[in-house]
Amino acid sequence: MTAKTKSAVPTISAQQLSAVIKAARDIMRKDKGLNGDLDRLPMLTWIMFLKFLDDKEQVWEAEAKVAGKPYKRLIEAPYRWRDWAAKDDGITGEELISFVSNEETARPDGKRGTGLFPYLRKLQGSNGGDRRDVIATVFKGTINRMVNGYLLRDVINKVNQLHFTASDETHVLSHLYESLLKEMRDSAGDSGEFYTPRPVVRFIVEAIDPQIGETVLDPAAGTGGFLVEAFEHMMKRCKSTKDRETIQKSLFGIEAKPLPYLLCQMNLLLHGLEYPQIDSGNALRFPLRDIGDRERVDVVITNPPFGGEEERGILANFPEDKQAAETALLFLQLIMRRLRRLGSGTTRNGGRCGMVVPNGTLFGTGVCARIKEDLLREFNLHTIVRLPSGVFAPYTPIPTNLMFFDRSGPTKDIWYYEHPSPEGRKQYSKTQPLQFEELRPCLDWWYKRKQNEYAWKVSAEEVAGHGYNLDLKNPSREDDFEHMPPEQLLEGIREKETKIQKIISGIEHLLRGAQ
Repeated sequence: MTAKTKSAVPTISAQQLSAVIKAARDIMRKDKGLNGDLDRLPMLTWIMFLKFLDDKEQVWEAEAKVAGKPYKRLIEAPYRWRDWAAKDDGITGEELISFVSNEETARPDGKRGTGLFPYLRKLQGSNGGDRRDVIATVFKGTINRMVNGYLLRDVINKVNQLHFTASDETHVLSHLYESLLKEMRDSAGDSGEFYTPRPVVRFIVEAIDPQIGETVLDPAAGTGGFLVEAFEHMMKRCKSTKDRETIQKSLFGIEAKPLPYLLCQMNLLLHGLEYPQIDSGNALRFPLRDIGDRERVDVVITNPPFGGEEERGILANFPEDKQAAETALLFLQLIMRRLRRLGSGTTRNGGRCGMVVPNGTLFGTGVCARIKEDLLREFNLHTIVRLPSGVFAPYTPIPTNLMFFDRSGPTKDIWYYEHPSPEGRKQYSKTQPLQFEELRPCLDWWYKRKQNEYAWKVSAEEVAGHGYNLDLKNPSREDDFEHMPPEQLLEGIREKETKIQKIISGIEHLLRGAQ
């Protein structure tokens, strides 16, 4: 029986792909080592990751042969998918669990040696790094949680029905994978901080408009949503092989948590980024003063974590008067430091940033105010988009904002745009989320700015005169309780109560006079 050629490999429709993934997840539900989708999705991801690599490696090997060039395999036998997983009647049961996880084990070729995961963790790239480094880093934070080797074999057999040699099928699978990420977010609870709603990601990327030749960084990459969107945004303008090579080398991310790091790598690979450059360390681990021009980038797009706290060792990397307990403020300082300075690189206005910030960043005092003072004096904070409640529901009730700034010079004026609440409802929700088309009016306004019922402009001098409070309400709205800082909100409520009490007293007086 001859091996199937590339053209003979059957293609799978979106419905068939979905059915394969569902069947694999149903099998996983029977395994006692897995508890919920937060266990099942990482399992499914590393299994698909290895199938994806083997399919792609066969394509790369064939292309090198046609070009008459030598090819250095990423994974050697017997650790390739084709060696131990491709046959439905391959190793199974305890033998399979042992091969996947153990330091020393019986291998599929009949010899004793290193197990699969230990082998993958020891891979090393050459000449400055390659995909082998990516594989090693991915599996340093990955473990096999399935305890039943027969069920694991059944899952592998299902995934073996997927084919990553056809670009159309990879494209379909990438969209299916995004839906899996969304499902994991829905079941993640407190672990869901690494997800940003796709419409928000797309809006920030459209507004920032990264160009081919610019370097793009997400210092809190999560599952890679911003980097995927930036990659696809630039690929739409790709006109040559050189453009494609430039784009492939221009995207960078940082993600310290093992699970989102793994998901990020898979997400980027599925969307066509062949060698994701994702740092698996803490983005805040280097002293700000040590970050020089070589580490600066043209574009930062991100949703940094907020509400958390860092250890003392990390705080020591920041100036003494700006060591904030709030993680979002540390990331803001990091971003300010990493943006390319005016006149350097390819950017006319220096580096630029689009990021998500909580309301607390806008109205914060003390350390927060000092950071904002630096922001306005050294950067052009040109736009703040205020989002209504529920955009990040149900993961946080905190109102959020999108902040855009660049290094073109100090801030003169700040434009605000208040995205309205959904028509007929007070806020967005998990079941009725924000849609990208609802953000289209803001994008239309972006390039032809005029004041209207949703947009207004404030001078930097006015902001400085109010203690660098950026939490300013829409002047066209009489009451804007949603975005008020707590002190102002309490004062406003008391004023309303006083007015209401006077009205009640007046009505009571009239009623007594009429008796």
